[in-house]
Amino acid sequence: MKSLKKVLITVGIILAVIFIIYSFFAGTYNSIVAKDEEINSQWAQVQNQYQRRLDLIPNLVSTVKGYASHESELLTAVTEARSRAGGLVKIDAEALEDPETFKKYQQVQDSLSSSLQRLLAVTESYPELKANENFLELQSQIEGTENRIAVERKRYNDAAKEYNIYIRQFPKSIIANMNGFRAKSYFEASAEAQSAPKVEF
Repeated sequence: MKSLKKVLITVGIILAVIFIIYSFFAGTYNSIVAKDEEINSQWAQVQNQYQRRLDLIPNLVSTVKGYASHESELLTAVTEARSRAGGLVKIDAEALEDPETFKKYQQVQDSLSSSLQRLLAVTESYPELKANENFLELQSQIEGTENRIAVERKRYNDAAKEYNIYIRQFPKSIIANMNGFRAKSYFEASAEAQSAPKVEF
């Protein structure tokens, strides 16, 4: 009778330990998945804003061309930057775990931002263009989109930071590594952003 009681207690302890370990692993895994999905959601928002900007550029270039056709070099630079960015607006979420791919993506998008800034700065020399209602609306939409891009990039970085910290903490790092969860890349300020020209509208 005593030996049966000891066996039942031992089995009970083993089952309790197994349940605790299972709960920890399952809870941690589910938390990592939830944080990973939050990053993917934020990433989609960044891409949506990049796509919105991409869609506005042809109309802006066309409007500016009507008033400043001799700025052909700058207009070509914007068009080429848009073309390069067009192939990289929607990239797979796995690229978030590849710092080189992510860096190239950011460089292409930063190049497009820089080209747009130069184009909008040049328009200051054309009073008729600045008075054009279509241009003013496009300019406002571009500026709003650039602001939304900055906000979504910050939200993405915040989600990536929370996720990266979570998967690097011990013992969660063991579960993350076992299941192929890797740190996500961050958006960084471009070198040009440090010395971007101030544009007054």
